Amino acid sequence: MPYDGPPGPGWLVRWPWVSTLVVTGVMLAGSHFAAHGQPERAPLDVFARVLLLVAGGVLLWRRRHPVAVVWATAVAVLLYLGGGYPYGPVFLAVAVGCFAAIAAGHRRAAWAAVGTVWVGHLLIGHWWWRYLPPAHDHAAPWAEELGVAAWVLAVLAVSELALNRRQQWARERAERAQAARRRADEERLRIARELHDVLAHSISVINVQAGVGLALLDSDREQARTALTTIKAASKEALGEVRQVLDNLRTPGDAPRAPAPGLDRLPELVEQARGAGLTVEVDSAREPGAPSAVPPGLDLAAFRIVQEALTNVVRHSGSRRARVRVRYGPGEVRLRVDDDGPATGQEAGGSGNGLAGMRERAAALGGTIEAGPRADGGFRVSAALPLDGSRQLREDR
Repeated sequence: MPYDGPPGPGWLVRWPWVSTLVVTGVMLAGSHFAAHGQPERAPLDVFARVLLLVAGGVLLWRRRHPVAVVWATAVAVLLYLGGGYPYGPVFLAVAVGCFAAIAAGHRRAAWAAVGTVWVGHLLIGHWWWRYLPPAHDHAAPWAEELGVAAWVLAVLAVSELALNRRQQWARERAERAQAARRRADEERLRIARELHDVLAHSISVINVQAGVGLALLDSDREQARTALTTIKAASKEALGEVRQVLDNLRTPGDAPRAPAPGLDRLPELVEQARGAGLTVEVDSAREPGAPSAVPPGLDLAAFRIVQEALTNVVRHSGSRRARVRVRYGPGEVRLRVDDDGPATGQEAGGSGNGLAGMRERAAALGGTIEAGPRADGGFRVSAALPLDGSRQLREDR
């Protein structure tokens, strides 16, 4: 683990005090008891105990300096073996240092340090024993080297297994974090779409009626009053829908307090468009084999697409008439909104996100949408929304 700055209030947690004390205590006590069963080895003296303390004590820095620690434990253990002291749990320090180094990603350093300990043990036990204590020592049996080699392989295998498991956990955490970010992005996009669709239509109506009211304020007070009444109704509805969206944000675990709008509210939409000076003709039909009800998600998307298309007519078209065609088929719902144009070029405060929002809604359900000028003039928006797209959307979420 890289150094993360000076210790703060939680420094006792970041330093592995407990495990270091336990390992050092086991090494000291175990070596002391091992000395009683190995009288042929050199007795534990001050130097031996210092080596054990050093080998165990440096483990305190294994998270911050894993490479230095694993090599320090290897050198201390080799000096201990070279002194002819009793075998015992002294190799535990190397095992812990190796584990920490591999877990930190320093595989080569860990393998090299453990390999150095094994090679040093081999040289001490079979060639250098004549020149090292204790006196009258003899060469170590070769069978003993098999045990040491098995110990080395076991330490490396366990360390590698722990590293793989740690990397797997890290990948899973990263995947969960990425999925959470993706869900958050999708939710932000959904909220932005919903707010845009709610506000764009109502504000367009308010904008048109405000212009009418200002123009007729002196000449036709009754018509100006009607325009103000329409503004009041449109703003009230917009506030209600925005409040519903915000309530859903504040209580994400609860069901919505009010049902989401659907195509059954087309008459309200037509009435609002009439208040903005637009006459809307609706042609709705259900084909044979079509289900009696459509999924709520598809119903909401269809309503918003029609709402945005009518909003664009109010904003950008010189025509004061629009035609809405809805067909409920066995496998999809088809929508078409036409106006006779021509385009006025007026933005009416629009952000240009309406068509993009419609395409996103259709794509989220696996549907398609086309929008563009008609060959005979005017503008057309047509969409096809599959009935099984709402189920697929729920499964993806």
